[in-house]
Amino acid sequence: MNNQDKKWYPNNSEVFEIKDSVLCSIETVEDSATVFDEEVFGNAIHIPGTPYKYIPFGADDQLPYNLIRQIGKDEIMSQNKFFNILTCYGNGLQYVDAQTDKPTKNAEIKSFMMRNSLAEFFLEQTTDLKYFFFAVAVIILSKDRTKIVKIRHKEACYCRFEEADEQGRINHVFYGNFKDGAKNKKNIEVIRLLDQKDPLGNLLVLVGREPGEDGLCRERTKENKFAIVSRFPTPGLQYYPVPYYTSIFRGDWYDIKRLIGVGKKAKLRNSTSIKYHVEVHKDYWDQICSNEGIYDPEERKKRVKKEYENIKNFVTGIENSGKVWISGFYQNPDGKEISMIKINCLDKVKEGGDWSDDIQESANTLCYAENIHPNLVGAVPGKAQSNNSGSDKRELFTLKQSLEKAPHDILAKPHNVVIGYNGWDVYPDVPLIMLTTLDKKNDAKKVSMNNDQEKDPNDE
Repeated sequence: MNNQDKKWYPNNSEVFEIKDSVLCSIETVEDSATVFDEEVFGNAIHIPGTPYKYIPFGADDQLPYNLIRQIGKDEIMSQNKFFNILTCYGNGLQYVDAQTDKPTKNAEIKSFMMRNSLAEFFLEQTTDLKYFFFAVAVIILSKDRTKIVKIRHKEACYCRFEEADEQGRINHVFYGNFKDGAKNKKNIEVIRLLDQKDPLGNLLVLVGREPGEDGLCRERTKENKFAIVSRFPTPGLQYYPVPYYTSIFRGDWYDIKRLIGVGKKAKLRNSTSIKYHVEVHKDYWDQICSNEGIYDPEERKKRVKKEYENIKNFVTGIENSGKVWISGFYQNPDGKEISMIKINCLDKVKEGGDWSDDIQESANTLCYAENIHPNLVGAVPGKAQSNNSGSDKRELFTLKQSLEKAPHDILAKPHNVVIGYNGWDVYPDVPLIMLTTLDKKNDAKKVSMNNDQEKDPNDE
């Protein structure tokens, strides 16, 4: 194929326009297994103008952005992530009075919650935990360092961890623009990372409230800003966790589902408008030109083009119904008849329906990888629809909510640091929404994961 015969179109297909107006389309889907590299981290990268080195997030330092992009390409995975985030959010974060087991009415605490938008903060932390299995929070002390006055979320995809020291401790988190291999590291924020196992104890030592390893209580830093990492455990010793759901990218079903969609689109785009297939013998064009005494090359091209139109006009259009096309044939030396023109009528069936079962199977596999029953999100994709009863769905939702206990405990870490440092007599809690039966006279009730009491939704 010559370069002048090829035209590029700005979509996901590579479409080639070939001589004699013959079109073909090639639809491609990249292998998702190559996006998520098994190498979780590579060699440490030096930040120009600083003494710091950070560990790249993925072999090319672009893994979090690639994960977001891959999930965003699939409507099922995107909705699954949204559902998991909302389920984990439950009835929202509350600071509960330790004496009454009810939401606190302490004015200082309520002011802290309002001025730090804790509902939004908790939702941001939940989002990063569900996507990357870790979340980064930053706490800011008051000028006199007696209270934690601010708590802020840092997007995990823009965070990088410093290379561990000789004792295996990660001392800093770097926050900045690492997308698309950005080389400008001047605006990277360096934040001291508190001990991941005992952040509160580490903070108290740094500000001089508790003795350090030398047995002395003394101020060890002038910094007022510190990072806290809430990390969901995963197998292996890694700087960045490997979420369990990423197995879907190493397997085949993510690619299969995308290929089904691309294939159906290609079929609908390129096949449904084709009603007839016309086969023309290569000698036919020479015969009609010779019979009409046309020998000039340019005139022969015009005559061939006109014959194209004649054939097209014959096989299309309701006014041509019942007409007859007369075409000659000859026999080859083997006695086989060779037609000069052969018109085939293609089956007029709905294209793409043959993959409906595969769509449902792949969709269910994606839901399974994210620990979601398909009927909890919505109707099962595909032709055959099967929905559970209301009782089954209620039990599935209850089971799903109960599994959020572990993420809630992980996400409570920065709040426990704030509460412990500020000396408040409260604890963080995330009541779950439990659906009830009609005989309970309520559509739902709140259940605390930290105690056995069931709470009426109207009881504050």
